[in-house]
Amino acid sequence: MLDIKYIIANLDEAKRKTANRGAEFDFDLLISLDDKRKSLQAENDQLKAERNKVSKEIGAIKKSGGDISEIQAKMREAGDRIAAIDAELNEAAEKMNDMLLNLPNLHLEDVPVGKDENENTLYKEWGTAKDFNFEAKPHWDIADGLGILDFERGVKVSKSRFTAYMGLGAKLERALINFMLDTHAERGYKEVIAPYLVNAEAMKGTGQLPKFEEDLFKCERDELYLIPTAEVSVTNLYAQEILDEENLPVKHCSYSACFRREAGSHGKDVRGLIRQHQFNKVELVKVTRPEDSETELMELLESAEIILQKLNLPYRVMTLCSGDIGFSSAKTFDIEVWLPSQGAYREISSCSTFTDYQARRASIRFRRKGEKKVEFAHTINGSGLAVGRTFLAVLENYQNEDGTVTVPEALRPYLGGLEVIS
Repeated sequence: MLDIKYIIANLDEAKRKTANRGAEFDFDLLISLDDKRKSLQAENDQLKAERNKVSKEIGAIKKSGGDISEIQAKMREAGDRIAAIDAELNEAAEKMNDMLLNLPNLHLEDVPVGKDENENTLYKEWGTAKDFNFEAKPHWDIADGLGILDFERGVKVSKSRFTAYMGLGAKLERALINFMLDTHAERGYKEVIAPYLVNAEAMKGTGQLPKFEEDLFKCERDELYLIPTAEVSVTNLYAQEILDEENLPVKHCSYSACFRREAGSHGKDVRGLIRQHQFNKVELVKVTRPEDSETELMELLESAEIILQKLNLPYRVMTLCSGDIGFSSAKTFDIEVWLPSQGAYREISSCSTFTDYQARRASIRFRRKGEKKVEFAHTINGSGLAVGRTFLAVLENYQNEDGTVTVPEALRPYLGGLEVIS
C-alpha cells in the first residue's frame, strides 16, 4: 500500500508511474476524499473542543443557579453533529483504504518503461545450450517413456492441470527440494515451514487481495485461502510486529506446495508441468532496512541463480519493464531457463523488491538501535526455485537419445548416487 502523504506530495510521479504500468486509477477522487476527510476531521476536533469547554462551564452555571437548558440543547446538537461526522469519516476512510488497496506499487526509476513482456530487457546470460545430435523431446514425452509422471491419473483424482509424480519422478522432485533448501541454508537462509492455509489479512498483506481473488483457491467454510506461494505465509509471519534493527535482515527459505487457479490461462501450456494448479516451490523471503534493500535483492537473485549454475542449466535474467512487473513489485528480475524442446527460455523464478509496499499493508516495522521512532521495513522475495519447472528443465537438458535422463552431479547425493534415470 502506498502512503497517501507521499502520493499527494509526489502526485505527478504517482500518475506517471501508474500510467507506465498500464493501470488506471482515479487520483482526483482519492485526493478529494482525503480533502473531505481533513475538513471533517477539523470540524470534528473543533466541535469536541467546544463541547469539552462548555461541559466544564455547566457545573459553574448550575452552582450559581443559572438556566442550562439552552446550553444542553446546543450540546445535544453538537453531539448529533459529531456522531454524523464520525460516520462520514469512517465512510471516507473505508473508500480511501479500498482505493489504496487496489493501487499498484510505484516502480523504481531504473525499471525500463514498456507495455508488456516484449519490452523486457536482457540483464545477463549464463551457460551454453547443449547441442543435441537428435531431436530433443518435450518433458512430457520423456516422462511418459520413463513412467515418472502420470498426467491422466492426476486428472482422474482431481481435474486438469494436476499431475501425479511416480517412482523416480517423486524422488527426483524431492531431491530437488532438498538440494535447493540445503544450498540456501549454506548462504544464511533460515528454513521455515509455514501454513499452506492463510486468512484474508495475510493475503491483503502481500497484495493478493483484494485485486486477485479470482486467482485463489478458497475454503469457504473456514474463510481461509490456499497459498499461491510461500511468500504469503512467510512474509506475514512478521505482520503487526516491530523488529529490532540488529535482527535485520530476516532471511528465510521455505518449501511449500502452491495453489493457483491460473485464471485467464485457458489454452496456454495445457501439456506438461509449465502451468499447474498445484506445484512445488522453494521460496526466498527477506525483511530488511530500506537502505539495504537493493543489495539484498541482488544477493537473493544470486542465490536463485546458483541453483541453476550448480545444475548446469543454461538461463538468462531479464529485467521486467513497467508494464510486466507484478502488482506489488517495485522492481523484478525474471530468471528464465533454457528448454531445448521449445528452443526458448521459460520463466523459472521472479525475484522482486516491494520497497515498503507490503510492509505498510501488513504493518511490518522495525526500530533502529537507540531510537524510539519506528519505520516500515522493506520486503524482498523470489523463487529459489520453482521445483516443477526445474524438474522439467533437468529432463529436457539432460535427456539422452535412448530416452534415459542423466542425473546432474549436484543431485546424485540426494538420489543415492543414481547417475541415470531409465
